[in-house]
Amino acid sequence: MQTLPTASSPDATATPSYGMEDWRSGYRSQPEEFAYWIDEVEGEIPVALTGTLFRNGPGLLDVQGQPVSHPFDGDGMISSIAFHQGRAYYCNRFVQTEGYVAEKAAGKPLYRGVFGTQKPGGFWANLFDLRLKNIANTHVIYWGKKLLALWEAAEPHRLDPETLETLGLDYLDGLLEPGDAFAAHPRIAPGQPDQGLEPRLVNFSVKTGLSSTITIHEFATSGSCVKSYHRSIPGFAFMHDFAITPNYAVFFQNPVGFNPFPFLLGLKGAGECVQFNPKATTKIILIPRHSDEPIQSIEAPAGFVFHHANAFEQDGQVFVDSIVYDSFPTLDEGMTFEAVDFDKVPAGQLWRFELDLTAETAEATCLIARSCEFPALHPQQVGQPYRYLYIGAAHAPTGNAPLQALLKHDLATGEEQLWSEAPRGFMGEPVFVPRPGSSAEDDGWLLCLTYNAARQCSDLIILAAQDITAGPIARLQLKHHVPYGLHGSFTPNYFGPEFAVAGEPA
Repeated sequence: MQTLPTASSPDATATPSYGMEDWRSGYRSQPEEFAYWIDEVEGEIPVALTGTLFRNGPGLLDVQGQPVSHPFDGDGMISSIAFHQGRAYYCNRFVQTEGYVAEKAAGKPLYRGVFGTQKPGGFWANLFDLRLKNIANTHVIYWGKKLLALWEAAEPHRLDPETLETLGLDYLDGLLEPGDAFAAHPRIAPGQPDQGLEPRLVNFSVKTGLSSTITIHEFATSGSCVKSYHRSIPGFAFMHDFAITPNYAVFFQNPVGFNPFPFLLGLKGAGECVQFNPKATTKIILIPRHSDEPIQSIEAPAGFVFHHANAFEQDGQVFVDSIVYDSFPTLDEGMTFEAVDFDKVPAGQLWRFELDLTAETAEATCLIARSCEFPALHPQQVGQPYRYLYIGAAHAPTGNAPLQALLKHDLATGEEQLWSEAPRGFMGEPVFVPRPGSSAEDDGWLLCLTYNAARQCSDLIILAAQDITAGPIARLQLKHHVPYGLHGSFTPNYFGPEFAVAGEPA
């Protein structure tokens, strides 16, 4: 069986491209909320760039003064940057979840975190406390005239897209029941206008245990649910993301198990109880989107996947491009995330899985060996054959490290372009925005919220996607830092302050 990536690297002792203190400084809490025009701009914002970039991530790395054990336990903070007529407006707000409001009023932590954050008071304070705080910190998307903050273990929160005010939990017109999950990685099928097919938002949830049930929902552009369907699979399932093609929803059932006892006894967070089994295989689950035909389960080499780049069908086969780790990324027991040793943590690499549905076999090939995460592509290519992929990457070609660079990979030729913010800059997830009226797959802009350790503040950089080696065509300097975030999206709708006729802010 083919071997997937290993964490070892011949360059493990090479001089790093970053300083640990610089990297750590991007994980400071940001308790303040802002709203202002971004006036400090290097270069020029493209006039044709109109719309709003929304970003989500943990805004607080502590709960009322008690540090979280892992950033994934931090309360969600939404940032928006609205573009119009060559100007940009920044706004951020915390999602007013029930837990966030309650802990702020109490002045102390009231909930355990999924990734290890415990309430003060030791063993007895955490024993058998299985409540989860919906932290709404993973993704944010505008669809069907709703702005939704997502966290995969619970319902979405609806926000006002202009002010980012929290409007409350959203049950999607009765589709969800209280406590139902709605994953943080929806996919938007681009549709086929020539065939009268409109875009659809596709998302899922998983209920897991000795067996697991995957429920999939598909939504029209109006926001109404077109259809829901579910399938059951044997065994425990940790599925953070999925991919779609015109005919399939594709899931990777990672080779992991779950030992609930440390969680029940208040000793560990639920996420710390996930155990990777390198002797098992990954199971690739293909669920038909348009029929009740049985699912297919195809075995692949062991590896752990958080995120998929894309999937597509070609010549009777299904191809899935995914970020693969050689094991479940965890910290040594008792270690905080700020003390992580990157040389000892598995690095993500981009692998392609070629699935033969007739033979039910999978062939895996490494496409990007450099440590990388947060893939992005042209939205019209989702679920379709595609040529260009954009992804956050380490500065060095080998070894594990924080993301400091942006990589463009040509899947047809294997050629790559790299733009790095090293040594004092740190890269976030890129978002591709097509240039209006263009049909070329790489004609557009890449929007990346980065952290500038020299300024101790964040920058929004805009790069021309056809040649990222030229560097940013505009660098928007924020007045403050935004802690390292997770995911975001762009909508062509402008949700900033009104403009006067002459093009100046009203």
